[in-house]
Amino acid sequence: MRLTHTDRRRLALLVVLVAAVTVFTATVPLLRDWFDLRVYHGTVDSWIHHGGRIYDYRVPGTTYGFTYPPFAAVVMMPMALVDLHTAIAVALLLDVAALAFVLYVLADGVWRRHGWYGCALAVCALALFEPLRDTFSFGQVNILLLALVLLDCRLLTTGRHRWAGVGIGLAAAIKLTPAAFIGLLLVARRGRTAAVATAVATAATALAAWTAPGASRFYWTHAMWDTTRVGRLDYVSNQSLQGVLARLGLMDRGLWAALVLVALGVWAARTRRAVAAGDWTAAFALTGLTASLISPITWVHHLVWLLPSLAVLVRAGRPWVAGALYAVLCTSVVWLWFDDASGVDGFVGSNIYVWITLGLLLRLPVAQSCSARSTPLPRSTSEVAPAPIPAAPAIAQASAQPAPATPPAPPRAAAFEAGSGTGPGLGLARKASSDPTGSTRPAAANPQSSSSPASS
Repeated sequence: MRLTHTDRRRLALLVVLVAAVTVFTATVPLLRDWFDLRVYHGTVDSWIHHGGRIYDYRVPGTTYGFTYPPFAAVVMMPMALVDLHTAIAVALLLDVAALAFVLYVLADGVWRRHGWYGCALAVCALALFEPLRDTFSFGQVNILLLALVLLDCRLLTTGRHRWAGVGIGLAAAIKLTPAAFIGLLLVARRGRTAAVATAVATAATALAAWTAPGASRFYWTHAMWDTTRVGRLDYVSNQSLQGVLARLGLMDRGLWAALVLVALGVWAARTRRAVAAGDWTAAFALTGLTASLISPITWVHHLVWLLPSLAVLVRAGRPWVAGALYAVLCTSVVWLWFDDASGVDGFVGSNIYVWITLGLLLRLPVAQSCSARSTPLPRSTSEVAPAPIPAAPAIAQASAQPAPATPPAPPRAAAFEAGSGTGPGLGLARKASSDPTGSTRPAAANPQSSSSPASS
């Protein structure tokens, strides 16, 4: 097949972009050497083959170990059957598949209008997105959890509610953050779906308790409440409200709780509006933003939860805003304040991803479907048609001459006269427009420095 001149130019530009992205990702970002995946693989291998305990394992030479709920370890048990390199390859394939599904849900068919060239440009752009490239580089599970949650978003959007809630329940059992989406279902008054999600999460947790009772007891009574196992709150990668306060030296739990309550109030009000309009994508996007803000620790790679918000901005006709925010999230700018986040510049710069998340929570366009629902379709024409007018009695002609033939009325006029409701003004319906995966008690003053392989 012979390429057109335009296709040749596009292909040449694409080759240049791929080369630039490759050079950038190989030199500029902090490459993580699949550190978190090595934590997962080492934990499961120690547990299954050597009789070790899940939360006692540490990557050799570090203080990092497993921090997820026990069900996550149960899900990762197949890793014990393969070596580390095979586990890395399988994890990459799963992440790519999950990302493809996420894009399928968020693009909602838009990709068909842009063809191969638009899709290739999107892939290049995504390769630069810091939370996403860190998720791949660490071997993290974030994109897999986002895919599970967006599966339920897809089911709710398309009206297939029977299995909705299963994805959220599984994601919440693997990691605690997605449990926020059960709150979304409650705010949206989707009691059945919330019950399904809760039941799935509970059943998965019970399965883990049966499989590893000692580990489950330790996690739910001790490890879950010990934030020092996850990492330092003031570490620059912690882009949550708690992280902002910690970098300011304000460790007052009451102040943090007050900020969390304010964030939840804003989220509830805006989410109700989105759900009332049937805008589930915006509702899920707002919940991802809020979960990132209120979590005690939100590492940079957790911010893949911002992808739905950027998609909502593009859908709402604000691609330049989405592009500008996306560009900032590609820069790794917060790391400029790795050593010192003091002063005004430190307050602004080291928390810039938090400011983006807050801005989206406050200003993300919602209720995009309101106009489509403002004038509902009538159930039948009888609901809008006026009562028929009784025919006037025939009047006999005084003359014997036959009356001249009257041409039939045009169909539209006849319909209007008969009160069919198709005339103007008669109710026409409008067309619907990584964690630092581990016990991260620092072994040094900067446990996750630029030369450290540990999760950011």
